[in-house]
Order: sequence, then C-alpha cells, then structure tokens
Amino acid sequence: MGDERAMTSPDLVMISSLQFGYSPRRFVDEEHVHRLAQTECALPPITVHRSTMQVIDGVHRSRAAVLRGRRHIEVVYFEGSGEDAFLQAVTANISHGLPLSLPERKAAAMRIVSTHPHLSDRAIARHAGLAAKTVAALRERSTDESAQSNARLGVDGRVRPLSGEEGRRRAAEVITERPHAPIREIAKVAGVSVGTAHDVRGRMRRGEDPVRPQSRGGAVPDDPVDVSPLLRRLVLDPAMRHTEAGRKLLHLLHTRSVPVPDWSQLVGGVPSHCSPAVAAIAQQNAENWQRLARLLSEGELR
Repeated sequence: MGDERAMTSPDLVMISSLQFGYSPRRFVDEEHVHRLAQTECALPPITVHRSTMQVIDGVHRSRAAVLRGRRHIEVVYFEGSGEDAFLQAVTANISHGLPLSLPERKAAAMRIVSTHPHLSDRAIARHAGLAAKTVAALRERSTDESAQSNARLGVDGRVRPLSGEEGRRRAAEVITERPHAPIREIAKVAGVSVGTAHDVRGRMRRGEDPVRPQSRGGAVPDDPVDVSPLLRRLVLDPAMRHTEAGRKLLHLLHTRSVPVPDWSQLVGGVPSHCSPAVAAIAQQNAENWQRLARLLSEGELR
C-alpha cells in the first residue's frame, strides 16, 4: 500500500515533465490555485509517481507554481505500483490541503475496492475519509465481483478470513490440544485475536459452541483501531474546540477510547467468572456508540 517510507528525498523537476491522472479530485479549484499562488510562504514539495511522472499529491500547487512563472517544482517520488500510487493520492488528499468532496471520496473508495479488494472496509474508510458502513455499502453495490477476495487486510496489517467461524474452530482445536497454553499462544497458533481466543476458551468452559451464533456466515470484525491520530486531529479542530457540544464530545472520546495495545492486556486480565458481566457492559456501551456512529453516518450520506 501507499507508504511514506516509499518516498524519496526532494528533487527539482520541470513542471512540463509532469502528468496529471492519479488525483481523486474531479476538477481543479481555480480559486484555491490563486490563493496558493499569492501566498508568500514556501509550499511543500508535491508527490510524484516516479515510473509514470504522474502527480499523486500537489495538483493545485503545480498550477500555482505555473501562475508564479516557475518552470521547475520540488517533488518527492513515490516508488510503489500504480494502484498503490492512487491509494497514496487519496490518503494524502484526505489528510491535508483542500478537502475532497463526499462524491470524490466515494468514487475514490470504489476504485480502491476494485484495486485493493483484500483491504477491509474499515481500512478503506480510513484511507478515503468515510465511515466503514459507507464503504461496505459501496462494496455491495460494486459489480466487479471477480475482484473480491475471501480475505481482508485490516488497518493493523493482519489478514483475516471473511468468516470468523474457521478461526474460532481452529482456536477450539488448539485449546483442546493445549488446554494449559497461554491465551496469546492460542491466538497466535490459531491466527485469531487474543480477544477471540479468550472468548472461545470461555465458551468452551461453559459448554457452549465456540462459534457464536451471530458469527456463523458473517464477517470477522476488525480488531480495534488505534484512533489516537484521529483524536489529535479533532482536538486541533477549532470547530470542535469552540463549541460546548464539541468539547463535551471530545472529552467523551478521550475518556472512552482504549489504545489498541491495551485491549489484549485488558481481556487477559478479566477472570472467567467476571467475563459475562464485563461483556454485557461493554456490549451496551458499544451499542450506544453505534447509535452515535449511525447518526453521523446518516448525516454524511444526506
């Protein structure tokens, strides 16, 4: 996938040698170009796909340089494939500069679904600046079924099958063979998360099927995502900080967010007899946050 580590040091190239085709933008905002051309600050280097000389990030900056009468512009090269170059273009245009419109983000997500079908809905949503449910709906409407994979690569880099039943069955087999093995070892051998392995062992101890009824035939949910970067961006956003509702929500998001590395420690520290009560509370809290996510997603789609 697109990766900042695939970037080179800045280089100076002729603007006339550049191509424009990877940008997820549908049109160039001429007013934004003029604003950039009039600024006295030095603009950051643009990003260019080395093998094709296509501009990945910096279409407006390139146009602004031309308005300034420049013949050369500073660039950093991206060394990945064409598909990853587009993914990098979308990610870059989401994280800074002129925001992409909702139709542009949806169109970009559709293209990523086609070129990177192994990515999870949540991973694509993170790249395209959309809700995971929106990406799921776009994937369902996609007619390019041949590109579908029976696995998804999550935002944490782990590959998971679409159905969680197989992983849970494998975890149950490992637990049967190694009843005293640490939960982390079981998770590693079975290829599942620590939380899943813990849940399977608890169900087996209670004499229940290791595969939860709602898991059969369904998709495996991604492990929790580290939302720290998103929270930092929200805290810096004046639109959130300068309203009472925004400040209250920021407080809730901070106090109710658990970093990804802490999940395994928390799950592993819950005694089996306390698991049902903790799970019930967590489930209710999850449903409450899901209601909020639904309201936000519905507002996004309007």
